[in-house]
Amino acid sequence: MSPQTIGRDRDPAGRPRNARPRDALGRPLPKGAAGVERVPDDYAPSPEQALDDALRYLAEERPFHAHEVLEARWKTGPSAERGLWQGLAQICVGLTHIQRGNVRGAATLLRRGADRITQYGSGAPGAVAFDLEGTARTARLLADDPAADPSAAIARVAATLRPATA
Repeated sequence: MSPQTIGRDRDPAGRPRNARPRDALGRPLPKGAAGVERVPDDYAPSPEQALDDALRYLAEERPFHAHEVLEARWKTGPSAERGLWQGLAQICVGLTHIQRGNVRGAATLLRRGADRITQYGSGAPGAVAFDLEGTARTARLLADDPAADPSAAIARVAATLRPATA
């Protein structure tokens, strides 16, 4: 075991896990502290479930947790979709940085996420339906003004992720 892995939380297969509790903004708390409920390490959502859960967390103004949901889909979904879910997760991390007042980090992650999802053209692969172009456009606008009101920024992104009603 390398010195870097000593003391790190790991699952039985040796993959890193972070069992430290986190606050509502996703910041690690000391071990043993009371934190908010986390997305389970073994969570493997369908595309629809990932979007539904991410939207629920965004409605609660918890973009870090929305990021965890989208990251779970990125890591467990088909390889052809991984860039989409990774980009959406990065956008949510950008929103987390806005909440934390880290404007530089917010701008970087929002742009990176927008660039990644733009590779999918005008539509998301699979059965999910949301405004992909609008999500990228909104992320870029927020990257240009990352000091935006966190609640408004989260609501703007969430609005683009809601499936259009027929």
